[in-house]
Amino acid sequence: MDKSRIRNFCIIAHVDHGKSTLADRLLELTQTVSNRDMQEQLLDSMDLERERGVTIKASAVRMQYKAKDGQEYIINLIDTPGHVDFTYEVSRALQACEGAILVVDASQGIEAQTLSNVYLALEQDLELLPVINKIDLPAARPDEIAVEVEELLGTPAANMLRISAKNGIGIQDVLEQVIQQVPAPAGDIDSPLRALVFDSHYDAYKGVVAYVRVVDGKVNKRDVLRLIATDTKFETVEMGIFTPAMQPIENLSAGEVGYIATGLKSVRECRVGDTVTLAFGGATAPLPGYSQIKPMVFAGIYPTDNDDYAELRDALEKLQLNDASLQYEPETSQALNFGFRVGFLGLFHMEIVQERLEREYDLDILATAPSVEYRILKRDGSLISIDSPAALPDENQIDEIREPWMKIQIYAPQNYIGSIMDLVVKKRGEVINTEYLDANRVILHYKLPLSELIIDFYDRLKSITQGYASLDYQFDEYRTGDLVKLDILVNNEPIDALALIVHQDDAYHKGQKLVSKLKELIPRQMFAVPVQAAVGKRVISRANISAVRKDVLAKCYGGDITRKKKLLEKQKKGKKRMKMVGSVEVPQEAFMALLSLSDDD
Repeated sequence: MDKSRIRNFCIIAHVDHGKSTLADRLLELTQTVSNRDMQEQLLDSMDLERERGVTIKASAVRMQYKAKDGQEYIINLIDTPGHVDFTYEVSRALQACEGAILVVDASQGIEAQTLSNVYLALEQDLELLPVINKIDLPAARPDEIAVEVEELLGTPAANMLRISAKNGIGIQDVLEQVIQQVPAPAGDIDSPLRALVFDSHYDAYKGVVAYVRVVDGKVNKRDVLRLIATDTKFETVEMGIFTPAMQPIENLSAGEVGYIATGLKSVRECRVGDTVTLAFGGATAPLPGYSQIKPMVFAGIYPTDNDDYAELRDALEKLQLNDASLQYEPETSQALNFGFRVGFLGLFHMEIVQERLEREYDLDILATAPSVEYRILKRDGSLISIDSPAALPDENQIDEIREPWMKIQIYAPQNYIGSIMDLVVKKRGEVINTEYLDANRVILHYKLPLSELIIDFYDRLKSITQGYASLDYQFDEYRTGDLVKLDILVNNEPIDALALIVHQDDAYHKGQKLVSKLKELIPRQMFAVPVQAAVGKRVISRANISAVRKDVLAKCYGGDITRKKKLLEKQKKGKKRMKMVGSVEVPQEAFMALLSLSDDD
């Protein structure tokens, strides 16, 4: 088809502003999907996506539409994930488009992800079309919100479409605006092939299926292709377009969006952001913007029954086939035996992976408290990275411990500024500045250590602002901190999975809280069990779990006191012997206690 009649666009929005519902209405209007096959959130194929109302995986669909000018157009819609953890995938999806529809909720206005995605779209130089959605809600303020968006983008409020995706109001106008305002794709069909991989998934029969946007040149089903970043050559198994099902075709040319089934056995060989070209006589320069995704949060995942170790390894392998950002390696723990150290993009990503392991693979798993990657400068001048507190070298060898800091933006009504500032200061944060969006809403800019952000910061932010605040964050820098390793000893044995890296000033009260919680959670034994928190060789907090005692004096009535003393002494020796050989089972709740060490417990 003539390139001038192709439009590539995506929909960006904050979580739950109606992105997937608008996509459904567009599919219905263009009759891409028959009424019989239509269902809500059609492009969200995972059960988890439907339940949480969050797009986790990007997807694409080709629509054909006859516009009011009488011309037939091909419109490619790329649906993007809506959570901050998947920002890299969103940026690649945006690079595959020329325009973006910015959906803003008429009752809630601009929120964290709205702005974050706007900046991503502006970086890629996309044509932005703001749309005010949910105008049918009783609390809708479409005109006020349109003025808010005008101040952000400069688009006149009067020109913004007011729609209701749920009730199908104004949907045709959205498509007409896409055709008029989104530019046709640039790119030269006679240049060497360059196609951007903006997403991928694994298929048991076709191998890795790469979702591509052809930028220059054209690709045929029989071509031998190469991925520039990984230098992997492959023969195409199948090529096609999304309707939204995969429909094979013979070739794709500049401006088109489709898929290439590569036959590769691992998503790691075909990463998001890579460039596909011809293996022989192809392009040498890749498309800009490719980078490897690095995990930010790490946690140990262990099977509750050690016999399930092999099943857990297989499940992680299969998940990794579809999710290249998931990284794992085997690790052992004295308390939990064999398991894996798994790297995630963020806490939400970790939650999704945990749920998928439990649901899709029917596994009972235990996850330790999340930690971040620290950089350790040793006395000998070498720099090492560790992602588990248990791997921290001896304190005599350490010169500096550096931790990751994040830039965070909090969007909230201005009457919550005081309580938000209080929370950030308690979490070792630094104030940068405050911006006023309008008379009621503000953006608060802070810097905060990632280790403080990942534990319970978001939950507490939501609770102190009654759910009105939204949060966005980006990596800033590694910074040297006064950090120490807090060890937990149960029955004089250090429990590696309970170790924490904390700030020197917080070590005492965090150790005390953890010891008090563990005293309640660890079941009593036949012998007294000491629970201690230690920094280096120094014990900073201790509690004793008293022994379950048998009343050995019950049969000893009357008589001399020495008889009683003799029986008690005998019991004492037995307890001592038992303590030397006895082992203490640490329950799962103890590992979860690390997640709730808030400052105002």
